[in-house]
Parts: sequence; C-alpha cells; structure tokens
Amino acid sequence: MNKIERWACVTCGTSVSTTHCPDCGEGMIRARDLGLRRLLIEAFHSLTDVDSRLIRSIRSLLFRPGALTIAYLEGPRKPYIAPFQLFLLANLLFFAVQSTIRDKIFSTPLDSHLHGQDWSALARDLVAKRLDDKHMSLEAYTPLFDHVVGVNARSLIFLMAVPFALLLVLMFLRNNRPFAAHLVFTLHFYAFQLMLLCLLLLALGVQARLGGSERLSAAMDTALFAIQLGASAIYLYVATGKVYGVRGWRRVMTAAVLVVIAGCVVLGYRFVLFIVTLYGT
Repeated sequence: MNKIERWACVTCGTSVSTTHCPDCGEGMIRARDLGLRRLLIEAFHSLTDVDSRLIRSIRSLLFRPGALTIAYLEGPRKPYIAPFQLFLLANLLFFAVQSTIRDKIFSTPLDSHLHGQDWSALARDLVAKRLDDKHMSLEAYTPLFDHVVGVNARSLIFLMAVPFALLLVLMFLRNNRPFAAHLVFTLHFYAFQLMLLCLLLLALGVQARLGGSERLSAAMDTALFAIQLGASAIYLYVATGKVYGVRGWRRVMTAAVLVVIAGCVVLGYRFVLFIVTLYGT
C-alpha cells in the first residue's frame, strides 16, 4: 500500500494522512482524479446509487405497503428515497405520464367542471359571474383556465396530503406518534396513489394506440376512480396494520374510513383547484 503524504483538508483545514478527512469527509484531490475517466466513474456510481434507491423505494411502495414508513420511522433509511423526495418524484412522473393523454385527472379542464362534476351547476353560475366581471367570453377564457389549472395542479398537489395527515392524527391519538410520523405515512400513501395512476394512465395510452379512444369518458373516469380506491383500500389495510398496529375488524373499518376520506379529498382537491384557478385568472 502506498504511503499517503499528510495534506491539509481544503474544506475544514484539518491535517490529514488518509484519503478522506475524518472530520468533514472531504476527499484528497490528486492529479489522476481530474481526468475524464475518473469523472465518468463518479457519474456512473452516482447514477446507479440513486437508481438503485429509487427502484428499491418504488418496489417497496407498490408491493410492501407500510414498509417504507416503518423504515423511515425506525430504520434503515439509507437504502430508500426520503418521503418528500419520493412524493415529488411520483408527482413529476404522474404529470409527465398524464401529459400523454388529452383529458386530465387532477387538472380538470373547464368544460368538465361546467358539465361533468357534482358541482357543475354551481360552477356554471360562478363562471358566468366571473366572465361578466372580466368582460370575457367563455371561448376566450377556456384556454386560459385550462392552462393555469394544469400549473396549479402540479404546484398545489401537496394540499391533498394535509387533511389526510390531520385525520390520521385524530384517528390514532392513542398511538402517541408525532405529527411527522403521520405526515410520512401520508406522503407514502399519496406517492403510492400517484404511481398507481401512472400505471392506469399508461394502460389507457396503450389501448388508445391500439385503436381505442384516448379521451376519458365519464364511464372510464369512474372506472379509474374505482380501481384507484380499491387498490388504495388494500394499501391502507396492510399499511395501517404495520405502522399503527391496528388489528381485526378495527383494521377493516380504519381502511374503509380512510379510503372514503381519500376519495373525498381527491374530489375536494378538484373543486379547490377550480376555485383557485377561477379567481386567480
């Protein structure tokens, strides 16, 4: 083994005789470290490390409900992507996949609000008044609304997690877990939902390429919503048992209540996006 001459760490100034500083972790920079080969090796290791953690996290998220939350709360954390990071990556992936189809799930276009939602009658009244105040026609306003609602859907999607996390606090007061634990559970649950929706939208895209319609009909929208709720119920049933120790009929009822709340949150999120976009444009 070649003897390493003592060097001064350029980050903290410590005198070091090893390849890495024991105080701050800074590495010794040598001439051979500045070559293209070394740069490519470091890039490969960085990418494979991120990829392996991401793949491991997605696999656990989809097939081992609750395991990621337990790993974050009790360890080990290092093999997995952090909760916020995983949620944001799932969000980016979902909106990238959603951009391949004409109709949207969260960023619902104005026409759907006016004619295809439970609040359509209210929406028509609010839009008519808003257009009258702005002196605009519906034809001129619709493209503006549809563009902005897409932007808002991406930036405000975290709002769905807040009421769900607060509900968990109320339901599991006796577990004495901090709010952060409930928030981590929620972020993993919504990351699961976004990943699931990606798979459903990809399936929709495949059938469109095979000759089917690429538009989300009312029946297709309902079917996707039902599949999402069913898969979410299974996720919540398994995950609440692992994370909160819920057993028996209480576990069944807990999963049922949470999945109904999750469905209401999705609908509420669509309505909130409608209001925010309507009065923000």
